Amino acid sequence: MEKVKDFINNINKFQIVSSIIVILISLFIYKAIVFVLTKQEENDKIRVFSGKKSKTYLRLIRSLIRYVFIIITILVLLQINGINVSSLLAGVGILSVVIGLAIQDWIKDIIRGSSILSDNYFSVGDVIKYKEFEGKVLVIGLKTTKIQDIRTNNIISIANRNIEEVQIVSNLIFVDVPIPYEISVDKAEKAVGDVINEMSKSKIIENARYIGVKELGDSAIYYSVEVTCNPLNKRQANRDGNRAVLVGLEKNGISVPYTQIDVHNKG
Repeated sequence: MEKVKDFINNINKFQIVSSIIVILISLFIYKAIVFVLTKQEENDKIRVFSGKKSKTYLRLIRSLIRYVFIIITILVLLQINGINVSSLLAGVGILSVVIGLAIQDWIKDIIRGSSILSDNYFSVGDVIKYKEFEGKVLVIGLKTTKIQDIRTNNIISIANRNIEEVQIVSNLIFVDVPIPYEISVDKAEKAVGDVINEMSKSKIIENARYIGVKELGDSAIYYSVEVTCNPLNKRQANRDGNRAVLVGLEKNGISVPYTQIDVHNKG
């Protein structure tokens, strides 16, 4: 309390002006550095890093610089306004333990944020899944990773300490082609070939290939087709794939099978 009282009593015009100048200089330097990093992020010719890693590293560096500038500015302001920063840092004692416990999750986030890069876990632009959310990585910060949900376009923040719960979404989906049992295997696989030809007309589907019989169901045999697409377009690729199934079967005169119930009447 004594230090707080001394701080209030010692405030004068010189300290106010000096504090404002320090804040303005700090903001100017920070904005200049961010401007340079932003230009480097936008300009492919002067990038230090290559590929998707460039944006990831640059945005993480920008986040780190922000925290460093905030801490340095606060320390300088305290020193200008009569608080001995050296003795303050040396005398934290028990308070440092309390603060350490309070910010342990924050520290975990920073450590995990660094490991995301060092372990090449995922990068800006990748599509990841966290719990029920699936979206494109927009920013990897020191504390959080922000993604844009592909279903709702909502922006979701994920604490970096939850990295173990994150899954990287692949570029594959599997479309089943249901064909009745009475259709011969040769005719069925020809129909699957026509389905794949229809899939190739989609602007979303990059590649499709027949990989074999997936399941012998109750009312149909399910032939499986592996489809490659951008993870961001999986929902539309699945819709295009299902349409291709209907068109391909129709070309071969095959109706989509459905579960039938036989009713026997004892007269």
